Amino acid sequence: MRKGFTRKPQGDEPGTRGKNYITPSGLQRLKDEHRFLLTRERPAVTEVVAWAASNGDRSENADYQYGKRRLRQIDGRIRFLTKRIEAAEVVDPEAPRAGQSAKRAFFGATVRYANAAGGERVVSIVGTDEVDLSRNHISWVSPLGRALMKSAAGESVVLQKPGSTEYLTVLEVLYKGISVAPFREPPGSEVAATGLPPRR
Repeated sequence: MRKGFTRKPQGDEPGTRGKNYITPSGLQRLKDEHRFLLTRERPAVTEVVAWAASNGDRSENADYQYGKRRLRQIDGRIRFLTKRIEAAEVVDPEAPRAGQSAKRAFFGATVRYANAAGGERVVSIVGTDEVDLSRNHISWVSPLGRALMKSAAGESVVLQKPGSTEYLTVLEVLYKGISVAPFREPPGSEVAATGLPPRR
């Protein structure tokens, strides 16, 4: 076999290398999902797989094959979350800042800016695991996040977009609590289907 076919797949690698900056509520969300997968979802799927295996021929048993595939997906997500939690560097946006760092946009800042047409928008700069465009949470490594980094009120920044350039004026930089949507049990989870009681 050629060497090109022997490489280990890199599917569960984190999206960004190096530091995993995250807010306290973002880290809690990752921990909640990790705990749910380990203590509730994986045991429920394992129970279904064991039941399906006891039914006989595994080669034509859809419950068994689907359950094994679902276990691999869960294990991959658990590995990913474990790496992200271990690499997490928690930055509290509400922590007191002194000097220039209180006036300039860094990780955890909430920034109000205007585009050339005068349209205003408010965004919060968060970690890659916390991005939620419906709440205007943008990643610190996104093009907009990078453009706003280290800017202060009254300054102009350049946003490089594919095929165009946009000029933005920073109107306000402040640091306040950023609420990240809490982890919710997915409606199609195996735990929901089997009706197992929550484990504490």
